[in-house]
Amino acid sequence: MKPSLVIGALLIVLGTVSLLYKSFSYTSEETVVQIGTLKATAEVENEVSVPTAVGVGLIVAGVLIMAIGAGRK
Repeated sequence: MKPSLVIGALLIVLGTVSLLYKSFSYTSEETVVQIGTLKATAEVENEVSVPTAVGVGLIVAGVLIMAIGAGRK
């Protein structure tokens, strides 16, 4: 299988997933107070939104890469 077809298919899958799941969240640990060696931390949940244009762009790029890769011999 040609590498361009694999990369194109991966981009299409990633674009579709980003359109289905518009955002994702992750948890990070942040220092709230630090006095000398005493340190207080808190877990903070962060959310990242993925714009629709990114998903559409990934799908279009995947289709173009697959089309160009299929045309070459």
